Amino acid sequence: MATRKTAAKSNVSAEELLGYYRDMLLIRRFEEKAGQLYGMGLIGGFCHLYIGQEAVVVGLEAAAKEGDKRITSYRDHGHMLACGMDPKGVMAELTGREGGYSKGKGGSMHMFSKEKHFYGGHGIVGAQVPLGAGLAFSDKYKGNDNVTFTYFGDGAANQGQVYETYNMAMLWDLPVIFVIENNKYAMGTSVQRATKSPSLWERGAAYGIKGEEVDGMDVLAVKAAGEKAVAHCRAGKGPYILEVMTYRYRGHSMSDPAKYRTRDEVQKIREERDAIEHVRDLLLQGKHASEDDLKAIDKEIKAVVNEAAEFSKESPEPALEELWTDIYASSVPQNA
Repeated sequence: MATRKTAAKSNVSAEELLGYYRDMLLIRRFEEKAGQLYGMGLIGGFCHLYIGQEAVVVGLEAAAKEGDKRITSYRDHGHMLACGMDPKGVMAELTGREGGYSKGKGGSMHMFSKEKHFYGGHGIVGAQVPLGAGLAFSDKYKGNDNVTFTYFGDGAANQGQVYETYNMAMLWDLPVIFVIENNKYAMGTSVQRATKSPSLWERGAAYGIKGEEVDGMDVLAVKAAGEKAVAHCRAGKGPYILEVMTYRYRGHSMSDPAKYRTRDEVQKIREERDAIEHVRDLLLQGKHASEDDLKAIDKEIKAVVNEAAEFSKESPEPALEELWTDIYASSVPQNA
């Protein structure tokens, strides 16, 4: 891999850097295993993998604190793992088992954890953006300093509801960080063919929203931008937009052959821009870890992922009666 300079000044300890490496590697190995299980027929429906984009969520989670919220679209497994959700529960949900976070009824696209302040992957393109603003409105109303990370992609950035949300978020000074994960191809149309805008974050200028473009293949650059955005929101200055330039190595979903781009293009990014290899280089060059140390971490991560896969296979399928639960909210007593 070609050596490259980090876009952010490294003000992190060796321990933190190792933590970012471990977290990104967990997401990649987990997604690779999910791809295998999908191929074996153990995961049904749609399955959108996060391979290549790991630095985005790991970098932004490094800037978050307890109480901060996150909401995203259907490419959501990485977000769950980054915020501390149990790999066993995530994998069990992918395979439709009752040990999953949504009791096996949500699958890849619809998981939720109130405990970890993860408010779902959402299947309707762009629908999570106004919901994210709603979460931020709740914190504004309560008077705390929590922020909400609202993730969406370059394809969803062309949805009208995004701009309605921008307007309300700025009007009410909501503590929401709009994170555009620009992986350049939406479902399969390159961003150059989908918009004439030179950048997506600058669209917020019409509403007075500040923002910036970030190198999404550099976890330290993402962390630094995340800290700036978080500070802006916690200070009561309203929303902030981060357009994080990233890249997915797999197709849009497992059913996508990704013929809209060349193999050479993907390979070039892997060799020259890979986020995990970048941190690996920083660790080795800074003598923060040896090759053996990193091999040990990889072995440890693979064991965690294999354990999650076994748990998902052993967990029972939901009972038929579960078809009728969690459909409607419980009714409020008349005398309430």
